[in-house]
Parts: sequence; structure tokens; C-alpha cells
Amino acid sequence: MSQHDKEHGEGNYKASKEYNDATKKFVESGKVDEAAQKAKPKNQQEAQEMERAEQEGKSHAKDKQQK
Repeated sequence: MSQHDKEHGEGNYKASKEYNDATKKFVESGKVDEAAQKAKPKNQQEAQEMERAEQEGKSHAKDKQQK
């Protein structure tokens, strides 16, 4: 296994650090509330579609408990 191969999958520490750094930067930017408002459903139909999509995703989860 080459060094490059060790940087993929669950052991991809470089990608994990980059993600964590970007997340921290976003949170510290003060734009979280704005992004949350933009992500909200725009109407009842969109809210129902989002709920159906969430339930579909949960149905594929290993742990099928509703949390």
C-alpha cells in the first residue's frame, strides 16, 4: 500500500482536518443563521418533500431507530 492509499477511507486525516477547519471558519464567520434561513422550506409542499426525503434516507440507515 502506498502512502497515497493511506489517505483515503476512514483514515483520511488530511480531509478530516480540512473539513473541520472549514466548518470552524464557517461557524466563526457569523453566516450560520443566514444559511439556515435560506435552507428553510419555502412553502408547505417543499416542507413535505423534505420530510419525505428525510424519511427515505432514514429508511436506508443501519440504525433504523427514529431519533
